[in-house]
Amino acid sequence: MSITAERKQALIEDNAQNPGDTGSPEVQVAILTERISNLTEHFKGHHKDNHSRRGLLMMVNKRRSLLDYLKKKDGARYTALIAKLGLRK
Repeated sequence: MSITAERKQALIEDNAQNPGDTGSPEVQVAILTERISNLTEHFKGHHKDNHSRRGLLMMVNKRRSLLDYLKKKDGARYTALIAKLGLRK
C-alpha cells in the first residue's frame, strides 16, 4: 500500500521547485496523490478494510488543505499542478 523509495524519489524530482526540495506543496501533493491511488486500488479487493479507509480520508483531506493553500498563494502553480497530476477541481 505504501510507495517504494525509488518511486517517491522520482516524484520528488519531477515536482520539486529547486534541487533538494522535498517540502513544497507540489511535492507533498504528488506524494499524497500516489499514496491515495495505491489505497484506492487496495480497496477494490478489500472493501471492508475500514482502518485503512480512515487513513485514506485523512490523506485526501490533507491533500485538499495543501491544494487550497497553494491556490491561495499562487493560482498559476495550482492550476499547473492539478493539470499535471490529473486532479479535478
